Amino acid sequence: MSRHLEPGERIVRTEALHGGTTAEMRRLTIGRRDGGTRDLVLRTFVDMVHAEDGLNREAGALTLLTGTAVPAPGLVAVDPTAAHCEYPSLLMTHLAGRTVLDDEGLETRVPLLARQLVAIHAFRPAERPREYVAWTTADTVVTPKGADPAAWAAAIDVIRRPAPPYEGRFLHRDFHPGNVLFDVLTSRPAGPRITGVVDWAATSWGPADLDVAHCSTNLALLHGPVWGLRFAEAYEEAGGVLAAAASERLYWQVRDGLAFSEEVRLVARPWREAGRTELTTRAVEERLDAYVTALMDALG
Repeated sequence: MSRHLEPGERIVRTEALHGGTTAEMRRLTIGRRDGGTRDLVLRTFVDMVHAEDGLNREAGALTLLTGTAVPAPGLVAVDPTAAHCEYPSLLMTHLAGRTVLDDEGLETRVPLLARQLVAIHAFRPAERPREYVAWTTADTVVTPKGADPAAWAAAIDVIRRPAPPYEGRFLHRDFHPGNVLFDVLTSRPAGPRITGVVDWAATSWGPADLDVAHCSTNLALLHGPVWGLRFAEAYEEAGGVLAAAASERLYWQVRDGLAFSEEVRLVARPWREAGRTELTTRAVEERLDAYVTALMDALG
């Protein structure tokens, strides 16, 4: 770690950052020779089986995004195989701002999220990341207790079909409110603004619909199904282009929604830790059921 600091610098404070589900995050305050400080962030994968792949992908994405309009952290160093650290780790610059998961002000933040995702999809990298990988299959979906079996069976049948054709885009692949930082100073006349997008470990190449679907599902579980349905509209209003056919859009929306059925407990925990204590595993399951049912109803 010390060899990546400037001469005379030292770590003077560490602070655990909360909200992640796959890695431990720490803010490191670095004391400088002139008496000032600067902050770095250390991302450590303790239990993740695919830590090497994730860290290599994140390091590659941060390198590609350097100097672009996408507000991503700057890469300082990466140790994907724990050759120098106790665990596989990545060191990056610290971005100002914080995640905002509250219901209040959501109608203002959703268009900002949509515009940011459009900007990410507009990026044309010098080197494409690897193709996306689906996070669920029709045979591994877990139907929530009390859900409408017919609606879920119909949804599962949707993802049994081959994936629709698509025009590839640069995907964050885990874009949602928990990975977006906002400057929410109440004194700002123009309102909140996005100051950073973090967690690029799943960066992929694939359909814009998939990123939109992932953020939609997160919004549905955090704030209610109506917001999941609203996000795709906001994305198009911001200039984004989705699949032309309703059935193709449904495929990606349903595929992402069903993927959450296998990890509701894992997803709900950091939201409660961030202050959304009402989002118990059961409450999130109920919202997921309502969202999947709403998607199927929207198809008519």
